This record gives sequence, C-alpha cells and structure tokens, in this order.
Amino acid sequence: MTDPERPVPTGAPSRYPAPQPPLRAVPSPGPLAPASADPGRAAPPEPPGPGPEGGPGTRQVPQRIWCEDDDRTGLLAMSVWTERVPGRGEDAEPFIAHHRSSHQGLLAVFDGSGGSGAAPAWQAPDGDSRTGAWVGSRVARLATDVWFRAVAEDTETTAPERLCEYLQYFLDHAPQRRSKISGTMRRLLPTTLAALHYRLTRARDVPELELRPLWAGDSRAYVLTPAAGLQVLTRDHTREADALELLRTDPPMTNLVCADREFTVDSRRLTYPLPCVLVAATDGFFGYVHTPADFESLLLRTMREAHTGDEWADRVRREVQGYTADDASLAVVALGYHGFEDLRARFAHRLEEVTDRYVRGRPQGLDGPSGASGGTGTGPAAPEDPAELPARVRAWQDSTWHTYRPGYETHLPPAPEERA
Repeated sequence: MTDPERPVPTGAPSRYPAPQPPLRAVPSPGPLAPASADPGRAAPPEPPGPGPEGGPGTRQVPQRIWCEDDDRTGLLAMSVWTERVPGRGEDAEPFIAHHRSSHQGLLAVFDGSGGSGAAPAWQAPDGDSRTGAWVGSRVARLATDVWFRAVAEDTETTAPERLCEYLQYFLDHAPQRRSKISGTMRRLLPTTLAALHYRLTRARDVPELELRPLWAGDSRAYVLTPAAGLQVLTRDHTREADALELLRTDPPMTNLVCADREFTVDSRRLTYPLPCVLVAATDGFFGYVHTPADFESLLLRTMREAHTGDEWADRVRREVQGYTADDASLAVVALGYHGFEDLRARFAHRLEEVTDRYVRGRPQGLDGPSGASGGTGTGPAAPEDPAELPARVRAWQDSTWHTYRPGYETHLPPAPEERA
C-alpha cells in the first residue's frame, strides 16, 4: 500500500533500497559512528545437535553475538540474536548505534508478529519465501536506522511521531502480498518495536542520561542498576499490564507496527543518573521464564560467570537458547563503567540479593529450572506430591512478584486511561 500523498521523511531515499550491511562503532573522522550487530562477529561454532533420529543434525540454529567495549568513553555494548527455526526467524537483528560527537545513541529490537503476519510476503532469489512478519521486522529496523542517522546529524527530532512517519514510509514501499484471507487479527508486515534513545548530559556538573523509550507492541526497554535492579520503561500494548499475568497468558496486542492499519509509537522522557545499563529485548527473552525476576537473574548471573563482554554475550545466548520457545533478540548498552570488570564488580551484590530473594526457595520439581534460574533453586528435602506442584508454583510466583514488582515498575508508564 503506497500513499502518494504521504511526504517523504527527511533523510529517506526516493525508493525502497536493499538493506545495507550494518556498521560497527570505530574511531573515524566522520560525524556518524554507529554500532549495530555485525553479522561477521558470530558466536563460536558448536557441534550440531542430534537430528530427529538421534544422528547428527544437518543445520545449526543460527545465532549471532556482538560486543564493543570502549573504556575510553565508558561504553560497553553487546547484542544477542537467535532463531528457533533456521532461516525462519522473525526477529530482526538488534540495532545499536552510538554517535560520539553528539553523545547520543540508540538501541532497538524488532519482533515480527508471526501470528498476524504468517502469510508469505517476499520471495528470495533462491525461491524461498519469507513471511510478512519476517519482512516487517527488517523493514522497521531499516527505517529506524535511517531515522536515527537523521537525528544524529541534527536534521530530525526524536519525537515518536517522526519515527512513526519513517516506519510508515518504509513499510509503504516494502514488498507486500495481500492475502485472500482477511480478519481482525490479520496484518500486513506486522512487527513490534522497542527502542531506547539516550543522550549524555551534565546537570550541575553531574553526568546523567536523558532517556526516551519508544515502543509499539510487547517488546520492552529497561534500565538496570546495582541499586535498583531491572526497571521496565515501556508498557506492553495489551489489555493486560501485569507482567506476571502476561507470563501466564498470551493476550493479543492492541497496537503494533504494520503496513495496512494505523499504529502509534508510544514514548516518554525521563532522566537517569550514571552509571547504568540500558536493555531492549523481545519476548523470546522475558516471555518464557517463571517470574519477571528471572530475566534480571539471567543477565546478572551470566555477567558474573563471564570474564569479557564477548563471553557475557555468548553465555546469554546459550542460556536463552536453552529455555525459550521463540526467536530471541537483545540489545545492551552499559554507560559510565570502566570496562567489563568494573561492570561485573558493581553488580555482584545485586546478584546476591536477587538470588537470595527470588531464586533460592523455588518449588521442588519446578521444570528443571528455567534458563534464568541458573540451577540454584532449592526445595524441601522431603518428597512432595507432584499433583500439588502447579499450586506451589503459583503461590511462589505470586509471593516473589509481590516483592519484586514495586522496584521493577518504578518507571512503568501510566495506562492510557490514567493519562487521559
């Protein structure tokens, strides 16, 4: 669907281009030095898993990790991307960029909505087709890349309406096939988006961050600190807002990026002290754990077990592949730390707190435990009736969530009816 009346956004090409290879953050004389997931920086290969008959697997599950640790600027960035089905992953690769001269950056993730965008939308040169969800997430990534370049060059604003216009423009010019099957849940090129724009500033000679989360759908952005732990900055576009209930149910999204219907990009502004860690993730990371605290536990435990940023990314990748039932992508930017060792040391006490309060004491028999539990769950020594396990798990989830929720939701945006 191309709208001839829709103006071309600043910085957008006159026609839809083929996506260019993402760029790395390198010291260059140019004004823009973006850092995004580099396909050439892949995780170390692993032996193929068993095939359906117990023999060697024929294709490994694709995964990529990437890390940049620049102690001179106090910036560490890393990303993780995995597919559940080789060649069919509907998450686009995470986007991370930092513009040195203007002291600002962006991290973002994109999760193609496979349920509403399952119809074929594009055919590769080898004849293999891709779904609308696959195309939508990658087009949204390209549009976000172009928008941020314009922002970094000071020819565009960070207003969510402007990002929305870029998304609409690129989706209008993307490959599309209209399905004969229609319905209220069908979408053309549907995808979620969770992005976090940041700018380093100083207030009374104290460094701080101006943050602007931008989102559509149910991917999330967070801030992580040793004192406060993981705090969510976005509110899922679903009718259910409780993070624990969202783990127990799968409500439909009320808003997501797509080519055939109106959508919005939600946003807000806040300031945050340095140092801190910024996180954006698709639901492949946080949607298949036992409690919301498990996602923080995964990040901190793998950080403690690693010795470098690259190893941290690889450990996170291995963990998520062990428990998720979906594609999974993650973008992380740590600001204000003096290298990975300093980052790890500062979060050591928080990991102990999270482990003591939310990991130990997990019900005996909890399925073996989730990737975020780290295998440290303990239960009563005496055997317990397996039939009572669901009730014990539910009671444990409710109890831990009651304790974890106030800190986690400190910056949760208000519901639309509360803003009215």
